[in-house]
Amino acid sequence: MYFLVQANVYLDPDHYKIFDALEELNIDYSVINIPPTAEKIDFETDRKDVFVYGSVTIARLARQNTEWFPGSFYGGNHLYEVYSKYYGENLLNHKVSVHKISEELIWKKGEIKFIKPYNEAKIFTGKVFNESEWKDFVFEALENKTNRITEDSLIQISEAKRTIKEARLWIVGGQIIDAGYYKFNDNAPFEEKLSEDGLNFANEMIEVFNLEEAFVMDICLTDEGWKIVEINCINSSGFYPNTNVKSIIKALNIYFSN
Repeated sequence: MYFLVQANVYLDPDHYKIFDALEELNIDYSVINIPPTAEKIDFETDRKDVFVYGSVTIARLARQNTEWFPGSFYGGNHLYEVYSKYYGENLLNHKVSVHKISEELIWKKGEIKFIKPYNEAKIFTGKVFNESEWKDFVFEALENKTNRITEDSLIQISEAKRTIKEARLWIVGGQIIDAGYYKFNDNAPFEEKLSEDGLNFANEMIEVFNLEEAFVMDICLTDEGWKIVEINCINSSGFYPNTNVKSIIKALNIYFSN
């Protein structure tokens, strides 16, 4: 398989690991610069067995290159409106409402809300906001002409919930290739490897709905048990310091070369 990798990805200090893995595994690849305003991928190759990796921009634009396989998994089943039908109450944020970012929201006194982009995953980072934080964020986002946020950008809102620990899992061909914690809350004790019950939960969810041939699932432990935080596109999901990038690249190369 031939990897087309974006030169650098904003805010991901572990991005370089993909180059180390590709070199060690002796896999062909090219590096490309893609400005955020690009409307197509300016790259030509005779190869059809292309996999892209980088920002949401390269993942989104690669969908135009329909001859590439696997190319990019962006969109499709990654949309909340699709996978929520299968995962239901196993989602941390099961009940959501969708709004335009420019809409005035109703806030109760002292309320906090979890707000994230709805269909364009990385136009901003989803997190918990109070009323003043959200209004300041919206004002600045709409004033800033260098991002892709417009008045019509859609957001999804849900109740802010407490998580104990959170982990990212990389799934290829229905198999968990790598799993590791990226966040511990409320003085939760550090664990080097994802717990058995966390892995069992993730495998159960894959059996319920194996969303794509390759995708990323973030899960968390809550007071009500394990839940899915969100589903991410594998072409634009960031690595953490404990991510075994070599195993992921090897699995992708083997699975899509058969």
